[in-house]
Amino acid sequence: MRVKDHQVLAVLAKLGVELKPDASLAEITYLGIGGTTDLLRLTRHESIPDVVKLLEANGMPFKFIGGGSNLLVIDGELPWVVLQLAQPDPDVVIEGNFAMVDASADLGRTVTMCAKHDLGGMEGLIGVPGTVGGALRMNAGAYGIQIGSYVREVKVYRAAARAIEILKGDQISFEYRHTSFAPDDMMLAVKLELPSKAFREILQGIRICNEKRRATQPLGQKSAGCIFKNPPGASAGRMIDELGLKGLSVGDARVSDRHANFFVNVGKAGAADMLALIADVRKRVHTAYGFELENEVVVWNA
Repeated sequence: MRVKDHQVLAVLAKLGVELKPDASLAEITYLGIGGTTDLLRLTRHESIPDVVKLLEANGMPFKFIGGGSNLLVIDGELPWVVLQLAQPDPDVVIEGNFAMVDASADLGRTVTMCAKHDLGGMEGLIGVPGTVGGALRMNAGAYGIQIGSYVREVKVYRAAARAIEILKGDQISFEYRHTSFAPDDMMLAVKLELPSKAFREILQGIRICNEKRRATQPLGQKSAGCIFKNPPGASAGRMIDELGLKGLSVGDARVSDRHANFFVNVGKAGAADMLALIADVRKRVHTAYGFELENEVVVWNA
């Protein structure tokens, strides 16, 4: 979709929106898959309700995107424009044991910056790709750590209310790879409370997590991380591995040889290839084990 109305373009500029026309989401998403549309980068949080109102008044559907790490987008001309937060400077502010973090901040960089201020607890998240906003939406976790444990406040654009709100941590439900945010809410910023910890100790924890990732995950390949959530009491990756599905391919979409719950784009895979592979693996697991695997990756279909 394209923003062609000159009056709309003029208002967007006044609202601090940077337009990137004909943007390819394949260049934004970690899977390297996705069609083209106009990308609207939002430089001011307070302008978001007005931007949304303007787009709705002109019949322009839209979606919010973060860092694109956990996202599979259809190919071709997309039927909506995409809104993305522009990263401010600074994007992380430390005050005592609190870290005020913009949702557009890189998650790994945030963990590192907090560590430099002797604030730990999130070592396991160092290798989780994407932004802090994306981590909040899905309650990202690894090695026994979940970001929701440290959330004290979230600044969020609530789509239902068409307004920006500040939610306390206890007003938000954080569960395994799920939160109470609505799909069309947009994370704007978060206040984290982290335990004091010696930098040397945090660094050691980070090194251990990084070594585990290098040994088990297809780093350096185009991937959205885990494709499926783990069912209660079971491991999606283990089941896929036991079925001998590592290396299974549809076009250039392939089940990773290193981690069976990571599907990689080894060339020029399209969304149809990846979706067909996901459907095939889900069916085989259901037939063999009786589990209906639920996507962890977010899919944007038309």
